Amino acid sequence: MVDVALEGGAISIGQQGERGRVLQRLRLRDAVFRRLTRASAILVLVILGNIILSLIQGSWLALSTFGLNFLVSDAWNPVTEKFGALAPIYGTLLTSFIAMLIAVPVGLLIALFLTELCPPWLRRPIGIAIELLAGIPSIIYGIWGLFLFAPFLQETLQPFLINTLGNVPGLSNLFAGPPYGIGILTAGLILAVMVLPFVTSISRDVFEAVPPVLKEAAYGVGCTTWEVVRYVVLPYARVGVIGGVMLGLGRALGETMAVTFVIGNAHHIAGSILAPGTTISATIANEFTEAVGDLYTSSLISLGLILFVITFIVLAAARYMLLRLERRIGS
Repeated sequence: MVDVALEGGAISIGQQGERGRVLQRLRLRDAVFRRLTRASAILVLVILGNIILSLIQGSWLALSTFGLNFLVSDAWNPVTEKFGALAPIYGTLLTSFIAMLIAVPVGLLIALFLTELCPPWLRRPIGIAIELLAGIPSIIYGIWGLFLFAPFLQETLQPFLINTLGNVPGLSNLFAGPPYGIGILTAGLILAVMVLPFVTSISRDVFEAVPPVLKEAAYGVGCTTWEVVRYVVLPYARVGVIGGVMLGLGRALGETMAVTFVIGNAHHIAGSILAPGTTISATIANEFTEAVGDLYTSSLISLGLILFVITFIVLAAARYMLLRLERRIGS
């Protein structure tokens, strides 16, 4: 019996030793994984900090030369070295506003149709088609916009807007001028097409995450489809919807090639959305390779810094809004 006990004790000690080695190996892996994730997070902060420092360093000459006047002046003359960022800032904000004004309601309606009303056999083809829009390179959108979409707008939509709204008080300046085809409105519409897949895809995913029992309970008490969408689906998924909208807005603010093709690249502020204009990204893409002189180059880098600040403010505001919504939902 002693031998059996000793033998059993030997087996037990061996099992404990093997278990200890396994636990030690798992702790080592966990420590390595923890350090790798921490290093990755720190690397992101380092890269972001380097980007900010390089932008500040590159734009210091222009900012110190022009001061705050750089933000409120629309002058852009490389010959006399007089530069101002107001026209690109105006074009960036206006084209993004037009894009979101169109893409957000259309994207939400498409997402609601796919999740609530669309027949099962049609849901997948429409979803794939929308996702394919996000994979088209921006330069393809620019070529399509310049050679097909802009002439179409010049012959149809823009004359209609001029004749219909050009004489309306308060809107006459907004739709004044000849139909150029290219311009701020065209750029905004192209951006709306490019932003639409992001808003639609994310909204569809968050709508599908709504628990079916909530919708079934609403239908059970006699709610219509619109009431289910308004009082159940949208309140439950509003955090995800706002996140998708802000992702699309970030894409619209920074888009370069497609906007460069169709906006007209004119450094002035026009009251009409049919007139040519420019954006920060389009200005940098058009003129950076032609920049002669330190002040010219520094002014273009300053535009990049301004775009970075605008994007940061937008994302920070979105994050603050999401936090408030989460707190309200939690309370």
